[in-house]
Amino acid sequence: MTQTALITGASRGLGAALAKALAPTHHIIAVGKTVGGLEELDDAIQASGGAATLAPMDITVDAAMQQLCRGIYDRWGNLDLWLHTAVHAAPLAPAGHVAPKDLTKSISVNIEATSRLIAYVSPLLGTTGRAVFFDDPRGGARFFGAYGATKAAQIALARSWQAETVKTGPKVTILEPAPMPTATRARFYPGENRDALTDPAVEAARLLPDILR
Repeated sequence: MTQTALITGASRGLGAALAKALAPTHHIIAVGKTVGGLEELDDAIQASGGAATLAPMDITVDAAMQQLCRGIYDRWGNLDLWLHTAVHAAPLAPAGHVAPKDLTKSISVNIEATSRLIAYVSPLLGTTGRAVFFDDPRGGARFFGAYGATKAAQIALARSWQAETVKTGPKVTILEPAPMPTATRARFYPGENRDALTDPAVEAARLLPDILR
């Protein structure tokens, strides 16, 4: 039986690269807001002989995430793997000048949506499934107040879940990707030499053994 992999944040960047890397062995359930990106991903997966289910959804919409997880249960009964790559990259700003709307959206995407997804996805993973989160330790860095604080909180949630499920499962893994030329990074470093960064496909291949371990 083909295994299933849910990827939240699959429409571009590392999420899309991981979806392509897993497609030979998993049916990909690709969640993202960028419909065009999801369609391009689907084309690439089909071209390689794989299969995907596209879920153009916003992870902050609670009803949509409930519907998604219910649909996974109804169709497959369980989930083998969940990779959470979705993140909101708030604009850089001094700590005293973070726009309230940017902080609110960062909390909604990076913390609240993650917390709800853990609750919804955990029963689907059961005792044998795997959940993988991707750290980006910028908490405390200059001008990264909104992003750094909420990303650190997201990973704190993941670490607590990891500690709580050591004996019972699912297995929770936290990985730290190398810098990649993604849209998220471009918002932080617009003038950076992107040629010096690691291609997402190369990074996905490097991370894959730890994801499946």
